[in-house]
Amino acid sequence: MAAQRVVIGVDSSTQSTKALAVDLATGTVLGQGRAAHTVSEGAGRESDPEQWWRALGEAVAATGWADRAVAVSVAGQQHGLVTLDAAGRPVRPALLWNDVRSAPQAARLRDGFGREEIARRTGSVPTAAFTAAKWAWLREHEPAAADRVAAVRLPHDFLTERLTGEPATDRGDASGTGWWGPDGYDREILDRIGLDPALLPPVLAPGTGVGFVGPDLPLRQGTLVATGTGDNMAAALGLGLTPGQPVLSLGTSGTVYAVGRKRPTDPSGTVAGFADALGGWLPLACTLNCTLAVDRFAALLGRDREEVEEGGTAVVLPYLDGERTPDLPGASGLVHGLRHDTTPGQLLQAAYDGAAHALLTALEDVLGAGGESPDQDVPLLLIGGGARGRAWQRTVLRLSGRAVQVPAAAELVALGAAAQAAALVTGEPADAVACRWRTAEGLLLEPVARDDEALERITVTLRRAGALQGAPARDQ
Repeated sequence: MAAQRVVIGVDSSTQSTKALAVDLATGTVLGQGRAAHTVSEGAGRESDPEQWWRALGEAVAATGWADRAVAVSVAGQQHGLVTLDAAGRPVRPALLWNDVRSAPQAARLRDGFGREEIARRTGSVPTAAFTAAKWAWLREHEPAAADRVAAVRLPHDFLTERLTGEPATDRGDASGTGWWGPDGYDREILDRIGLDPALLPPVLAPGTGVGFVGPDLPLRQGTLVATGTGDNMAAALGLGLTPGQPVLSLGTSGTVYAVGRKRPTDPSGTVAGFADALGGWLPLACTLNCTLAVDRFAALLGRDREEVEEGGTAVVLPYLDGERTPDLPGASGLVHGLRHDTTPGQLLQAAYDGAAHALLTALEDVLGAGGESPDQDVPLLLIGGGARGRAWQRTVLRLSGRAVQVPAAAELVALGAAAQAAALVTGEPADAVACRWRTAEGLLLEPVARDDEALERITVTLRRAGALQGAPARDQ
């Protein structure tokens, strides 16, 4: 009888690290672990990369398979700026994707090249979230720190390099920096923001490995290490996505994406033209405010997150951290349309609606950017921490008009990383591994009539609130 082969997939997200030990043959999760992160509050959003490394060790150890896994892959939150000194230690805490202080630098980058040109070069129009804007912010506001930087990495790159001692990234995560295109690193953009390309890691081809786990580390020495990727790309792998299948992910951020057959270049900035972790594309729209913003409204109202009531005239724009889609980095939360008979449950439902609105209205643009035709008969895959919440499910059903499928598999980012690790062992494409594991199967919710009235009410309110919400983020 053949020995059981196990791979480990790691998801290093904003709030925590999750690790899954997965049977390579069947996709069965044999063990899992989790360790929390801390994120700064106030004007910025920062996190110490050293805590990600400690959390990885804790989470991997908790799976029970750290000393027996044959391969590992790390997926990480996109866009984060990790700056390392000559010894490989962080120069300062990482600037995270939801730190909007770099909005002025993103605007200068957009204006300097023009939206059409920068979308042509990189696939995306950069916002404050993109790594290029964050490096420009660091050069401007902390030049002494920037001068000490010997290596620039993304979160998953940092962890992969700690495991192997080898610098590397992949095309998926690199496509979210704002300085990478299909021909590689864009030297003109790097020159504009003052970043030496020698500080960046090589971009490895899909399906290749970085190296092996070194001695005295959280995993067995000699374990194969895959390139890893960004969290959204890993979730797409974990679902075994085929072109045209839309996904809505409900987490700290909200994302809607689909695998596309053509390279996206959206000069409006609604759709980010990301690469996937294979050879294709992953057009994506992202919001900063999703489950945490709705939970904050529930706390302010003194209600459980499921205690919602439909109806009423209230509109909530829950932009508690500024917003990325629409691009309003200086925005704050707004409540409009209150009446004497507005109930707390209706106000909470309005917060759900406001959080889902931007994602669902961007869905057609996401599909079109990847060369796919919107098809209302294709179910919307609902994933992420909010996907199993009944209030979230009902909101997405009501505002999308589509059937909604909720995969039974949990921790799809870590599962996608595990599929990438398994592919390194078997030679299969990682999405084929996930299809063999049948990861997308789950509860199917039948469609209901789309609530166009609610969508229009939010759209009108957002347009009228433009003067209030359009103030730029503070240049700090």
